[in-house]
Amino acid sequence: MARAIQLSLDNVLRDQGGPFGAVVVKNGTIVAEGVNRVTATPDPTAHAEVVAIREACSRLGVFELKDCELYSSCEPCPMCLGAIYWARLARVYFANFAADASAIGFDDSFIHHELAQPRARRAIPMVQMMRQEALAAFRAWREKPNKIPY
Repeated sequence: MARAIQLSLDNVLRDQGGPFGAVVVKNGTIVAEGVNRVTATPDPTAHAEVVAIREACSRLGVFELKDCELYSSCEPCPMCLGAIYWARLARVYFANFAADASAIGFDDSFIHHELAQPRARRAIPMVQMMRQEALAAFRAWREKPNKIPY
């Protein structure tokens, strides 16, 4: 955790992004590090946790991190939490609460609120269309004999 916190502080002091850092650990060894790179890249998905997960997967040559843990300087946002679940990390440790981030302008509570709304009532409306055409890809996947499930 100390490394994740140091990464978050260094990122601010170097003017490279927001005050967030994360590390992925396997068997007590750091395999990847990440810092918030949203404004530096520019990429709205470049949160510290996502950057660290991408790097860990690349270094380990896997798309699942079942034997790894993530240490984050802050409680993960909904996007990062989704990435954590998709990566199947064994455990997550965090330092700052989401409320601490909110107090300095990084407030993700609106996303939690939006997810509870019906699709058509969200700030960005979600409009479903062309389902029958899109189902063709799902049928092809279901029937694919050599697929790699995840």
